[in-house]
Amino acid sequence: MQSAPAFHLKDVTYRYSDDVCALDNVSLRIEAGESVALLGANGSGKSTLLRVLDGLYFPESGSVSVFGEPLTEEHLREEEWAFRFRRRVGLVFQDPDVQLFCPSVFDEVAFGPLHLGWPRPEIRQKVAETLDLLEVSHLRDRPPHRLSGGEKKRVALASVLVLDPDVLLLDEPTAGLDPRSESQLLDFLVGWSGGPKTVVTATHDLDSVADIANRAYIFRAGRIVTEGTPEEILGDEALLRSANLLHAHRHQHGPETRHEHPHRHTHRDHRHHDSGP
Repeated sequence: MQSAPAFHLKDVTYRYSDDVCALDNVSLRIEAGESVALLGANGSGKSTLLRVLDGLYFPESGSVSVFGEPLTEEHLREEEWAFRFRRRVGLVFQDPDVQLFCPSVFDEVAFGPLHLGWPRPEIRQKVAETLDLLEVSHLRDRPPHRLSGGEKKRVALASVLVLDPDVLLLDEPTAGLDPRSESQLLDFLVGWSGGPKTVVTATHDLDSVADIANRAYIFRAGRIVTEGTPEEILGDEALLRSANLLHAHRHQHGPETRHEHPHRHTHRDHRHHDSGP
């Protein structure tokens, strides 16, 4: 018998207001163990979808299921159900400052297990292992607000991975990172995903898609434009241009010659150079 998908959405619509429809009749299925990229320009709906998958937003119409069970406000009010869900599904926000609020890195990573009632010896061991995994053990006593951008990203990721979730939701994980930090983070994600783990990444950085996903959806104005393998999608310049993920740059060569070529906008084009590893 086929196992239930990690997520199954049917005709999901979510509005921020009457004038702003963030998700418009979205249907998709993400299997357990898949690595999926949600591609789209800013405002396309991909970040909103991650919050729906994490049970932070609830659609005005349509249905969402997680591992075969309805993901609803009513279920999340049930302590036992919510405990299981938060244990299995973790979201890493685009801005780590939204996620980091404890006085030290150790406290930050220990917060989730403490909230879920783990035994303290187990918490200490698991936090130490996770800090080692993300190569931030030397930061354990530092206040998160004193870290570099790259360090904050890794600590935010550690605060989710410490729970060993079945599903990892990532919102623009490489945004604002210098090339070294970005490479380290992508290498980690490639090594961590696969097998029973499900990874869903919202991004408009096309350079990383083939590394982090085996399937991708393109979003535009709250709707799914298409889905396919990264190779299929990245090879369709017209499609990428229509979704504002690719557009032409024009260069003047002399008074009468103009050269035009397609250009992908990635985080490397707008990178902050003060984000350490």
